Amino acid sequence: MRDDRTLDDQIAPGDPVGRSNDTPSYVRSTALRAAGAYAHLLNRGPARARIALATGVLCCLGLTAVAQGARDDSADPAPAAAPSALAERAEPDPASRKVERVAASASPTRAADPDTATPAPEKTTRKPVDPAPVVGLDDAQMENAEEIVRTGREMGMPRRALVIAVATAMQESNLYNVASGVLPESREYPHQGIGWDHDSVGLFQQRSSSGWGEVGELMDPEFATRQFLSALARVPGWQQMRLTDAAQAVQISAYPEHYAKHEWRATKVVAACLEAGQ
Repeated sequence: MRDDRTLDDQIAPGDPVGRSNDTPSYVRSTALRAAGAYAHLLNRGPARARIALATGVLCCLGLTAVAQGARDDSADPAPAAAPSALAERAEPDPASRKVERVAASASPTRAADPDTATPAPEKTTRKPVDPAPVVGLDDAQMENAEEIVRTGREMGMPRRALVIAVATAMQESNLYNVASGVLPESREYPHQGIGWDHDSVGLFQQRSSSGWGEVGELMDPEFATRQFLSALARVPGWQQMRLTDAAQAVQISAYPEHYAKHEWRATKVVAACLEAGQ
C-alpha cells in the first residue's frame, strides 16, 4: 500500500523518455507533500492555511529554479563549440587548396609537331667577302690590302692606322709582295716581283739587316704588317700626325713626303675592305 502523500515517479506507456520539459521526481514529490500539508492545515484554520500556502509556493519556485539550473549545466554545450566550428569552416582544407592550384597549373602543353611547326630562324653571321678592286688596283694588290686591313683589325688598331699602313705599302712596293734581287734567299718564298733596294723585302720593304725579322718572316704579308703597325703604335702622338709624317717615323725613308700622295686612295681601299667585312 502506498502513502497517499507520496507519488512514485512512473512513466506511463507511450510517454517519451527524453522529454526536455519533464520536472524531476523530487520536485514533484515536494510539491505533493506541500499540497497535503496545506489540506491538513486548512482543516485547522484559514489563516494558517494561507501562510502555509505562501511558504509552499516559495519553496516550489526555488526548487524549480534549482532544477532548471541543473538541466542547463548538464546540457550539451553545443553553442560553445560554434566558434570552433565556424573557424574550421572559414579555414579551407590545405589539401583542397593544393589540389586547386595543381589543377589550375596542370593544363597539358601540346608538344610542337616537327612536321608542321615553323622552325626558329637561324642566326646568320655575315661572312667576309673579297671586295672588288678599287682605285685602279688589280686582284693581287687588293688581296694584299685586305691582308693589311684584316691583320690590323685583329691587333685592335684604329681605322687611321689601317690607312697609314696601306698608303705606306703603296709607296714602298706598290702593294706587291716583292723579293730582293740582291738577296737570293728572298726569292725562295712566294713573291710577286723583284726589287733592288738593297736587302729590302716584302710589302713594306723591311730589311732583315735592320732588325725587322728573318727574311722568310718578312716575306709573309701578315708578319710584315704586324711589324709595321707595332712600330707605328710606339710612335708618340702618331694619331695626331699627318699621314706622311707618321709613315716616315716608322720607315725612315729618303723621300718622307712621298707617302702623302697615296692617302686618298688608301682611304678608299680601307673603306672597301671594311664594308666587305674584312
